[in-house]
Amino acid sequence: MTVWPAQILLCNSKEEKHNRALDYFPSVLRGGPLTGSYRLRQFHLHWGSADDHGSEHVVDGVRYAAELHVVHWNSDKYPSFVEAAHESDGLAVLGVFLQIGEHNPQLQKITDILDSIKEKGKQTRFTNFDPLSLLPQSWDYWTYPGSLTVPPLLESVTWIVLKQPINISSQQLARFRSLLCTAEGETAAFLLSNHRPPQPLKGRRVRASFY
Repeated sequence: MTVWPAQILLCNSKEEKHNRALDYFPSVLRGGPLTGSYRLRQFHLHWGSADDHGSEHVVDGVRYAAELHVVHWNSDKYPSFVEAAHESDGLAVLGVFLQIGEHNPQLQKITDILDSIKEKGKQTRFTNFDPLSLLPQSWDYWTYPGSLTVPPLLESVTWIVLKQPINISSQQLARFRSLLCTAEGETAAFLLSNHRPPQPLKGRRVRASFY
């Protein structure tokens, strides 16, 4: 993965808290199960209403507290993210498990500014953020062909789910649950959970990069 420090647009989109790399941001993902270069589009987080669940993938029955998705699109083959999202080889998503543990100083850079996007639809910018800082040291992974986990659930994703989780403290995760899924002026409702339950494989083959 080739990464440059980013200018990021941080958004509260109700279903997920997401960070969109501005369109000129050149970070790319290549190698592994991918053919060609996939350009970074955005990254976002899924969590549950309590610390014992929230990940959208399960490993041997183990659920994690949250899951980070780093979304890329096939810029070698398609002219835009929108077009790539409708093609079977259009997207590649890195999935990273978050486990409750020590305070994570890299995530703190995000949690420190969550108050500025408290309500649905709010957004702000911050600069010089390296998405690579959110990834674990080990790049052992599972991979399979699948779909986006939010509507319209397009079957266009090569999933690359990293084996090693990263830490997030319970206090940091609580900051994400303090976001609202309602807009300014509406009756406040907290975004306590935004994860999709794990789905059956339906014959998909899961491969591993490790033994």
